[in-house]
Amino acid sequence: MKSAIITLKTDPIVKTKAQKVAADLGFSLSAVLNGFLVEFIHKKEIHFGDRAEEPSEHLKEMIRESEEDYKNGWVSPAFDNAGDAVDWLDNPNRKYVRDFQPDVSEKN
Repeated sequence: MKSAIITLKTDPIVKTKAQKVAADLGFSLSAVLNGFLVEFIHKKEIHFGDRAEEPSEHLKEMIRESEEDYKNGWVSPAFDNAGDAVDWLDNPNRKYVRDFQPDVSEKN
C-alpha cells in the first residue's frame, strides 16, 4: 500500500492523550486518523463533541404512541418462548395485558 504523509498541527497534550487512548484500544494514532479519513470520505459529514444524535420527529411520535399504549395496557403478555409469541401475533383474537387486568374504575 502506498502512503502519503499528512502534517498536522495540534496541541502536544492533545496528541499525547490521543495516542494513549488509541493505544488503549489497540490502535496506533495513525490507524485512528486513517479510519476517520475513510469514514469522512464515505459519509461526507463530520461530528465533533459528545452530542447524542437527535431522534427524528417520526421516531419521537412513535415513542410517544408506544408509551401511551404501554400505559393503557396495549402490550402483549410475557412469553416463555418464541413460538408462543409468534402464535399470539398470528391470533386475530389475541388478548393484550389490559384484557387480563381488573377494571379498577368499577370499584365501590
